[in-house]
Amino acid sequence: MRPDQKPVAAVPTTDLERILELCEPIWARLRGRRFLITGGTGFFGTWLLETIAAANAALGLGLTASIVSRDPAAYRARFVHLGQDPAFTWIAGSAADFPCPSMNHDFLLHLATATCARTGQTDSRLMLSAKLEGIRHVIDVARKTGIRRALVTSSGAVYGPQPPQLATIPETYAGAPDPTKPESAYGNGKRLVEQFCAVNDDIDIVIARCFAFVGPHLPLDGRFAAGNFIRDALAGEPITIHGDGTGIRSYLYVGDLIVWLLNLLISVPGRTAYNVGSDEPISIYDLAQRVSALTGQTEIRILKAPGRAPLESYVPCIDRVRKLTGLNVFTSLDRSLEKTLDWYSETTSSVR
Repeated sequence: MRPDQKPVAAVPTTDLERILELCEPIWARLRGRRFLITGGTGFFGTWLLETIAAANAALGLGLTASIVSRDPAAYRARFVHLGQDPAFTWIAGSAADFPCPSMNHDFLLHLATATCARTGQTDSRLMLSAKLEGIRHVIDVARKTGIRRALVTSSGAVYGPQPPQLATIPETYAGAPDPTKPESAYGNGKRLVEQFCAVNDDIDIVIARCFAFVGPHLPLDGRFAAGNFIRDALAGEPITIHGDGTGIRSYLYVGDLIVWLLNLLISVPGRTAYNVGSDEPISIYDLAQRVSALTGQTEIRILKAPGRAPLESYVPCIDRVRKLTGLNVFTSLDRSLEKTLDWYSETTSSVR
């Protein structure tokens, strides 16, 4: 652990209790099972590990997991309670090169991503190759360890720009990022991942097209508007909007996300893509205002004047998930922001 890093606070107990309640129908199907998890030390992964630990403690599931991480020692030093949990086996490596474990597994959760939370720190060429090499290796390991059911996280970025006539993007929308633009590398990289999953017919793979999220452990260092605004406000600095504030987003609480991912893994037809996120739209400026109201940091800076282009939106249609599972947006945006702010205000970790 670096000198500037500190042990990190656990996920709020009330959130874990809520996840256990909302996932009640699926726990029996996970009893005694073993997960292989890539990306298990990221934003999504940390919440998943906390959930597994809580479910084992409360329900005696005997659920175990092998977790792939580039630096397990550093993560275990920061998340001491997870690092010492005997349910978890740690594997050093990236998604593209980690050693194949010797024991069989029941489910794969491929949560790893080849992008950096910090703006401008990911080489697009490396991102594309890393995504393809990663999914190829992960599927190969899954096959060797007996896995026949998997969930792979993709992104709403696979749709490319959301057309102005669509209030929300359904899974049937056939748009795509422009491959001639370097900034499309992330979305097209996720399309490559989805295509590779589609041509491997011996493993039943669910694709989760994830949109935007908020909650404890959300990175506060550059790529996520919600995280940036929270960082600014808690540091006592003006809440800064780097665009013109007119863009439309939606945010699902990460506790809700974990409920969705576990239910998708267990309960829906595979070989299909599912949008994962909230369908409640909010402008970037309105989001900044909500953070301002919750923190008392009243100054909001907008760095660009509004242009003439159509509003840029990024909001999923989640009807497919609703109809198949009954899942919904369980936590309002205001409550999601409040819970995130409370956690960051109370945690002992640094706010960058």
